[in-house]
Amino acid sequence: MRRPGRRAALRRLGRFGQLALLLGAPRLAWGAAIVAVRLWPARDYTRVSIESDQPLVATHLLTEAPHRLVVDISGLELNAALRELVGKVQPDDPYIAGVRVGQYQPRVVRLVFDLKQPVKPQQFALEPVAAYKNRLVFDLYPLQDADPLLALLREREGAGLQSTQAAQAMQDALGELIARVDPPAAVAAAAASAAPPASATWADSAFVATPPTLPVQPVLPRPPPLSLPLAPGDAPLVMPAYPSLPTPLPMPPPVAPTPAEQRRVDRLVIVALDPGHGGEDPGAIGPSGLREKDVVLAVALALRDQLNAVPGLRVMMTRDADFFVPLQDRVRKAQRVQADLFVSLHADAYLRPEARGASVFALSTQGATSSAARWMANKENAADAVGGVNVKAVRDPQLLHAMLDMSTTAQIKDSLRLGNEVLTRIGKVGRLHKGQVEQAGFAVLKAPDIPSILVETAFISNPEEEAQLRDAAYRGQLVRALAAGIQRYFERHPPLARQRPLS
Repeated sequence: MRRPGRRAALRRLGRFGQLALLLGAPRLAWGAAIVAVRLWPARDYTRVSIESDQPLVATHLLTEAPHRLVVDISGLELNAALRELVGKVQPDDPYIAGVRVGQYQPRVVRLVFDLKQPVKPQQFALEPVAAYKNRLVFDLYPLQDADPLLALLREREGAGLQSTQAAQAMQDALGELIARVDPPAAVAAAAASAAPPASATWADSAFVATPPTLPVQPVLPRPPPLSLPLAPGDAPLVMPAYPSLPTPLPMPPPVAPTPAEQRRVDRLVIVALDPGHGGEDPGAIGPSGLREKDVVLAVALALRDQLNAVPGLRVMMTRDADFFVPLQDRVRKAQRVQADLFVSLHADAYLRPEARGASVFALSTQGATSSAARWMANKENAADAVGGVNVKAVRDPQLLHAMLDMSTTAQIKDSLRLGNEVLTRIGKVGRLHKGQVEQAGFAVLKAPDIPSILVETAFISNPEEEAQLRDAAYRGQLVRALAAGIQRYFERHPPLARQRPLS
């Protein structure tokens, strides 16, 4: 007679075998699966984002001479998705010169970032939200932040040309997207014939539907491993041998402001332009794939050129490239330069594709003026969850929340005046969704001392308005209307003199 204990053990073993079949061999063998790796370089900071189907556990350390950031991720085996990170480093990245990826230990992958300057890294994890799964994020900040007021003053005379080139680059990017969405028949046929099979490795972890066009690189034989010690007492870093990288030039020390610069900055009129979303947060996406973050950045860059041409007026942008800025940081940037106005640009989507027309919003502390305004504010206020915010890095969040809720009646009154000037002029360019400035509790409008508006340039979810936003000529009309409304507001309500301390 069999013992009951043995029979129970056999039943448990059978259930374990069924569980193993359900999980599949790759799950048991490889642990977490990497979905995508992304790199977002910008002057403010560079973000490295690693998306996976399970939460990742990682540690990091910094080394000097040379400066490096070393990241160890547990529970992983080196795969093609992680190797893609090597090719994502851009030459103009202010912080990362190159990256190497290797299997440091069994089930431990090591990433080594060769740095161009010392950084303050922030590591944090993000839970699944929207289209994203688990994300492991590294934000690389400079040791010393540049003074934004000095940056405005010391823009070279060729800044207009540079921003025009940046706007053209954004236009080219939009054109490439349009070409991919609706390619000519011959190009589409050639692409279809040259497309890799469904089992191609790049498709297993691509974040976007169309892989980026990269130069063809020769296939080199795999080099032998190289043992690279990090520091005395550290375990050796076993990595593939890569070509040596040039030693990055040290960053020049900051130059102290002159008395003349202090006088000039006190006389400046400063407009803070805030292109919504960016980086990990694409914003709304139109029927043909046009992304809100790209459109509003193109509009903002062109509007910056238009306003910077006005004597005595300078534009501070909360972002001038494709990277994410948390809502509170957008407000803080405007406050740091003591901006005279704050204009946030968006092109949102609505539940129904027939929704259309531009809108202008100001802050409300007593509820939204319509259900649509309330819905829009809730949607925009959720941008931090998608873009990814390091909650632990927020200093005293309760105090910050209280400060942002101290918006005064005077600020809202001036915001409504600004909104009316802008709404009147953009109404001559295209259709308006509402004939008056609406109000709702937008978090990005809560600077208590700065008149602030949020402009929904159009509904990108409407096919006709998406086509207008794609058209450079239409965007030019929109930019001129926005600039005219801002200038008219300053003519009727000249800003008070400021005392802006320079650091």
